[in-house]
Amino acid sequence: MKKLLFFSLFLFISFSGFAQTDTYKAENEGWLVKIDEAYELSQKTGKPILANFTGSDWCGWCKRLTKSVFIKKDFKEWADKNVILLELDFPKRKQLPAEIKSQNAQLQQVFKVRGYPTVWLFNLNKDEKGQFNIEGLGKTGYRKTVAEFTNDIERMIAKKEGK
Repeated sequence: MKKLLFFSLFLFISFSGFAQTDTYKAENEGWLVKIDEAYELSQKTGKPILANFTGSDWCGWCKRLTKSVFIKKDFKEWADKNVILLELDFPKRKQLPAEIKSQNAQLQQVFKVRGYPTVWLFNLNKDEKGQFNIEGLGKTGYRKTVAEFTNDIERMIAKKEGK
């Protein structure tokens, strides 16, 4: 399941400079919406990024995943210790800032996401040319409980570490 994906940083370099995206927040508390911020925190902490590809305002399974996992205290505590959270939303009724919409669409293509929710765990680095190098550790989708969800993610982390 381990893959190395490459994509151009051209669009992402400029995202952090737009004031419009400063007011846009993730649906779930504690989640980031900008890949650049997730990258910086991941590099600083050594934690992989957990990206939730969601349709927050229309996808029933996405809403169920949020309700059964993402808003739970035990998930939040686990996530604080283990991953950097990144929300990549594809809403139908609300408008995203253009920069976020473009970023999310590009990442959707890179990860070949075809359904929601899709949750990817990955490491992110930059090469000398300013391109992100993505090491995909695995993906999952809807799980009924925090334990089921975190067990999936922990297996992906353990596999990477050779455990």
